[in-house]
Amino acid sequence: MPLAGGIVQHGYQCGQLWGAVLAAGAQAYRLFGPGPQAETAAIIAAQRLVNAFRAHCGYVDCLELTETDWRIPKQILWYLIRGGAIRCFGMTAGFAPVAFREINEAFSDRHIKAPPPPASCAAVLAQKMGASDLHTVMAAGLAGGIGFSGGACGALGAAIWIMEMNSGQDDIEKIQYKSPNAVKVIDRFMAGTGSRFGCFDLVGHKFTSVADHSRYLREGGCAEIIQALAV
Repeated sequence: MPLAGGIVQHGYQCGQLWGAVLAAGAQAYRLFGPGPQAETAAIIAAQRLVNAFRAHCGYVDCLELTETDWRIPKQILWYLIRGGAIRCFGMTAGFAPVAFREINEAFSDRHIKAPPPPASCAAVLAQKMGASDLHTVMAAGLAGGIGFSGGACGALGAAIWIMEMNSGQDDIEKIQYKSPNAVKVIDRFMAGTGSRFGCFDLVGHKFTSVADHSRYLREGGCAEIIQALAV
């Protein structure tokens, strides 16, 4: 839920896309087990999901999809009056079978080659936070702003997701969209990045492949951000 509205309602990538990529990672783990091959497969699926979501919905970011800044109460009210929630649920129903198809097609080739580890910044972050092998692979596709699309930092999204799972909150109905813990993580992230959210803004370019991203990580790229988020 804290990923809804584009990471704690900041308007970045739609929560539906975050959720679809996590689902793709779960399927990658079932098919390939833990490790770089599964992480690579999850990233490949994430790339397909980003393209499919954009083609299906027109945009990727929540702010553009809803034309609503969730930090402004008047805009939220206007969104509800216009029936925005109904449109979002309709979009979910329409995208779900598309996502299912893209995930299956991404994994139709079981001979996926993986570069030397690490393959994903988000997976590295998950490991540092003590996540299971399953959750590590699930997070992998968030790399590079989800499938290397350059959007809001995938490691940040992974940190919020894992932190909420580890919070001991058993009642899903009580989990908040704007979790106080998630807000603290974002504040710490922004303090260390000069208020930059996007992977492209942080790195200066979009990654061209899993090998490119893997090489960047091996050379120390994003190490400080990952360490700060893992605290």
